[in-house]
Amino acid sequence: MKIDYKLNDKFDLMIFIPAIILIAIGLVAIYSSTVNHPTASGNFLKQVFFVLVSLIIFLIIYSLPQQTFKKFTIPFYASSIFLLVLVLFIGKSVYGSKSWLDFGPIGFQPSEFAKIGTILALAYWLTYKDRDINNIPDIGIALMIGFVPLILILLEPDTGTAIVFAIITLSLIYWSGISLFGLFVVLSPVIVTFASLFGTFTFVLSLAGVVVALFLFKRDIFNSIIVFVMNLGASFFFDYVYKILKPHQQKRITAFLDPSADPLGSGYNALQAKLAIGSGGLLGKGFMQGNQTQLRFIPEQWTDFIYCVIGEEFGFLGSIIVLILFLIIFIRLLKLSSLAKDKFSALIIIGFLSLLFSHFAINIGMNLGLTPVIGLPLPFLSYGGSSLLSNMILLGIVLNIYRNRKLHT
Repeated sequence: MKIDYKLNDKFDLMIFIPAIILIAIGLVAIYSSTVNHPTASGNFLKQVFFVLVSLIIFLIIYSLPQQTFKKFTIPFYASSIFLLVLVLFIGKSVYGSKSWLDFGPIGFQPSEFAKIGTILALAYWLTYKDRDINNIPDIGIALMIGFVPLILILLEPDTGTAIVFAIITLSLIYWSGISLFGLFVVLSPVIVTFASLFGTFTFVLSLAGVVVALFLFKRDIFNSIIVFVMNLGASFFFDYVYKILKPHQQKRITAFLDPSADPLGSGYNALQAKLAIGSGGLLGKGFMQGNQTQLRFIPEQWTDFIYCVIGEEFGFLGSIIVLILFLIIFIRLLKLSSLAKDKFSALIIIGFLSLLFSHFAINIGMNLGLTPVIGLPLPFLSYGGSSLLSNMILLGIVLNIYRNRKLHT
């Protein structure tokens, strides 16, 4: 394929073309998984509409002056928080989570647009007046920016999306130049909390690891006690959050730890997804020929489990092509972050990368039985207007940054 380098100097085809191919693959998979479905047969045409609208919005965002994004960061973030609060009172419940707002015939998920607001707000705060991210108050405010929407989303409750917000927040704090000890302070409560999933022994072992690390860092006793208490408190906070989760969400965590414990209930989707992907072989069973897909063994396979549709009908080859396209996007985003003319722009790109990668890793992991089934779509492929529009807005911002990379600040 011959690339017009004059065009590519203003419009990065190396990231746009893989994204468009992924969208096209998603449309094919959505059509196959819904065309004969009694209630979802219209989803393909809806997704085509979402694609067209998203492309128009993408072009508008791409064409804006770059200063627009910094100018509207605070209003956008504040509006997204307002919508997250509003959805708790008047939102529509879908699969046990009150995460949708309806305005007449139009429905959307505020959490998808809160991702954009949070990335912009964190990038703004972490670069405001050359801030020192190793200053504890500044780290605290950065964490607050990311964790306010996270807590609101947990109240819906939507555990999967909350995890994405945590990953975005921690990634941007790390990328902004935090010290090794600062990174330990931020990450150790996450590790201890995750360890508590596997029982008392792993929990105690992780706390012992924290004590050893604090000894090696040779910090004063006051700071060491504070960090240890933070880690201890994180595990109790998780225990509280676990108890307020819906029963089906608790079962998903249990199924992650042992899918065979409830093969016809909470572990059903993960087991059927692995069966579908495994049965695809090298080249797949062919378009609209997958037994698991066409016989609808996996609920909502056009959203969270769209990857198993691709694996069954297009085989290992189709699955690998999807992975390669994502890998191209991830590598290119890393490259673009180094080309950005300022740190604010670079952090926006890293935020988008962490968003895409977290969805990618968790969704693919769900389909392969490596991560819990927590309801996250696969970017660009899964059915859904809110997710696609959010990703295309961020892609538009990234390519806008690329277009203006040679201009002076």
